[in-house]
Amino acid sequence: MCGPTPARASRSGHEGLGAHPIIHAMADLRSTLDFLLYDWLAADTLAGRPRFAEHSRETFDAVLDTCERIAREKYAPFNRLVDTEEPRTEIAPDGSLRVVLPQATHAARAAYAASGMLAAAQDYEFGGMQLPYLVEAAANAFFGKASISIGANLLTVGNANLLMAHGTPRQQQVFAANEFNGRWTGTMCLSEPQAGSSLSDVATRAVLEDASDPLGPRYRLRGNKMWISGGEHEMAENIVHLVLAKIPGPDGQLMPGVKGISLFIVPKKLVDAQGQLTGVRNDVTLAGLNHKLGWRGTTNTLLNFGEGKFPVDGQPGAVGYLVGQPGEGLKCMFHMMNEARIAIGMAATMLGLAGYEASLDYAKTRLQGRPVGAGGKDASQPPVRLIEHADIRRMLLAQKAYGEGALALLLYCARLVDEQHTGTPEAADEARLLLEVLTPIAKSWPSENCLEANSLAIQIHGGYGYTRDFPVEQYWRDNRLNMIHEGTHGIQAMDLLGRKVLMEQGRGLALLAGRIQATVERARGQADLRADADALEAAMGRIQQATRAAWATGQPAEALANAVPYMQAFGHVVLAWIWLDLGLVSSASKTEAACAGLAGARAYFYCYELPKIDAWLGVVERREMICTRLPEEAF
Repeated sequence: MCGPTPARASRSGHEGLGAHPIIHAMADLRSTLDFLLYDWLAADTLAGRPRFAEHSRETFDAVLDTCERIAREKYAPFNRLVDTEEPRTEIAPDGSLRVVLPQATHAARAAYAASGMLAAAQDYEFGGMQLPYLVEAAANAFFGKASISIGANLLTVGNANLLMAHGTPRQQQVFAANEFNGRWTGTMCLSEPQAGSSLSDVATRAVLEDASDPLGPRYRLRGNKMWISGGEHEMAENIVHLVLAKIPGPDGQLMPGVKGISLFIVPKKLVDAQGQLTGVRNDVTLAGLNHKLGWRGTTNTLLNFGEGKFPVDGQPGAVGYLVGQPGEGLKCMFHMMNEARIAIGMAATMLGLAGYEASLDYAKTRLQGRPVGAGGKDASQPPVRLIEHADIRRMLLAQKAYGEGALALLLYCARLVDEQHTGTPEAADEARLLLEVLTPIAKSWPSENCLEANSLAIQIHGGYGYTRDFPVEQYWRDNRLNMIHEGTHGIQAMDLLGRKVLMEQGRGLALLAGRIQATVERARGQADLRADADALEAAMGRIQQATRAAWATGQPAEALANAVPYMQAFGHVVLAWIWLDLGLVSSASKTEAACAGLAGARAYFYCYELPKIDAWLGVVERREMICTRLPEEAF
């Protein structure tokens, strides 16, 4: 997006070279991050706040340098390796299944833990660096681009952050601290084989055993969990599972719906009140691995809790410690899920940008076809590079607009997190509300559109893109999961239209509209942005109109029947705002070529993408019921 672009090494399509374009492209990402962090979001001014007073741009840059180096050395060269050498199981000496991973995965995680990034945002007293979340998010982007399935550390950090928000001081010292220092890892255990995303149907049961345990009220859990990333491995000495389970009602039966759902710390290996391993294995066992289309380097498991294979004190049931209050498990867990949703958006974005860099490299070096002249194609002329064809440029520009726009959105959301925690009371409240509205977009928009970017990257490569000789097919496979990860598109859409735009009497939507209008007014002062400003103002008006129309009858079934098209349009309007706001930034760091690229991506988005909202919002405004009314037998 900005800054000088280093020369790209040309490459052939031979097996084993899949990581190399990413290594070369790290410098491109760094220049983009520098522009977004400092020229647009003024990250260096955060050092003027008490929490970040010991930092400066120099320390922020040092963090970025360290993460870029680790990603380049420990992650990128092994991206193809972890895709082809998937996790496998073998029988451990105690008779249980254990997971075997390539040594490169162990080395990458060890390097990341040694960097201190697991505790980047934590207090100095807790072993952290007190970094702004904005800088942490930007630094972690390197790992997502280098190898997303090696770089899946987000659950450990999210797990520990949840405990810092809802756990007792002892739970924080014993469990969160050991996750931040890298000794242990963490998971989130929500889904069950019979329930999927329907958390109200959770059947895992937790029965109180000892209310006075120093680690928290101790329960015995029995049940099964599925889709658990990082659920079993030997990269750390312990795994801290955060498990949703129901506490039975007075009659001993599980209550319907979300009643009784509580959150528990269930360690793989039991520890004492000081955090030392006791040598006792908890009654948590690996039932098997899920074999995925992508993210193959990340262990994804089915776990059994309390099946009796490793009874504790001679009794079946996994030992777990209550987090927060009984019946408030979802409230606690959503603290972790919201962080994870922003992280998934960043993962999708980095995969989109990785595909863009690879296809741009290919388009600049691959000779194929001839330009169309006044008399058609002249076969006597030599072939030209792919990038000289109009349709190739269209696909490249789409990828650039999707990927760099999504990155800007996610860093804007990260900046809101810092504002929420360190801003004035008024600014913090506004940041909180804007994050509520933008989180479904931050997760869903990159997941959908950067997946499309990966598809376009394959298309640019032609038949080669469909082979394993080039990395773009892996990027697509890795990215396809992100539309499902941490809440599907449909779940995010119902959250947006059914809750977020309505909360606090619509104040969040009004606040976003106000921010957009402020950008519109500034942009009208520049002749080259005036038309885009008018288009954005009209588009935001359509969003507000469609929101009112969707809820005109007050019937949720009618309002939410087209929640996904509403979210798609909403996301496009938000990205149009981001692109217009970026157009207002002047920076000495941008080269003439980078300025042209910035303007070109914005122009593409306004010309090709923003007009799509008319079709999406049309069905919302009409409360179209075609899909819901069609008889089942007609399918």
